[in-house]
Amino acid sequence: MGRFWRWVGLSGAIALLILWLTAPASPAAKLPEPRSHPLPAALQQLTAPMPVGQAASDSPEDYFDAIEPTPVGALVWSRFPVTVAIQDNDDSQWRQSVRGAIADWAVYFPLVEAADPDTADIVVMRSRPPRTIRIDREQRRLIIPDAQHGQARYTFYLERHPPPHLAHRFTLYLNPDQPPHRIQGTARHELGHALGLWGHSPNPNDALYPSQVSDPPPISRRDLRTLRRVYQAPTRLGWPIQP
Repeated sequence: MGRFWRWVGLSGAIALLILWLTAPASPAAKLPEPRSHPLPAALQQLTAPMPVGQAASDSPEDYFDAIEPTPVGALVWSRFPVTVAIQDNDDSQWRQSVRGAIADWAVYFPLVEAADPDTADIVVMRSRPPRTIRIDREQRRLIIPDAQHGQARYTFYLERHPPPHLAHRFTLYLNPDQPPHRIQGTARHELGHALGLWGHSPNPNDALYPSQVSDPPPISRRDLRTLRRVYQAPTRLGWPIQP
């Protein structure tokens, strides 16, 4: 398989949270200590087929070491099913490709499509991913990143429904200027980030490989084994905030 464009940019809106975590404890609220949630039943049995031509001994069983840390711990969901809204009103091929990616993950994870993007856990945008231009002051030049096929961004917020707890949402940007099978592959990859795989696999046979390939891979056993380990990791998300 050949590499094409760089596939994914990971981005998290965490500045306010960092201030909260590093500031003196507030007399009104305190973030919970990180701990693990019960493992979702859907992840207790892994039945993903091994991609054609890949032997079990080709690589380690997972790529958990490549998962990037965040200030809250693991980016996991604790209330199910996780909802996904597709922000495209037309019954287009793009929309059908995204629905195909949702169906791919729904085999292994409690994931459903929702109609309202304002209340959905994950929102998929039919849009080129935003590019963040940086200034290299030493070289006196602008650094403009390469165009991307997809990008995942998360934000944290305080969920006030009892019990109050720290929660998160994801926004996925998918470039519509791709063939349908690559849109589905990009959506499958970005959904993997949104479900908790906040990192990339070094193996091109995994859905979370960071570069687009000619034939986007399906969800692999390694993807699922890594996701299972992520959901066994501690997090501050979803636990009640102490008064």
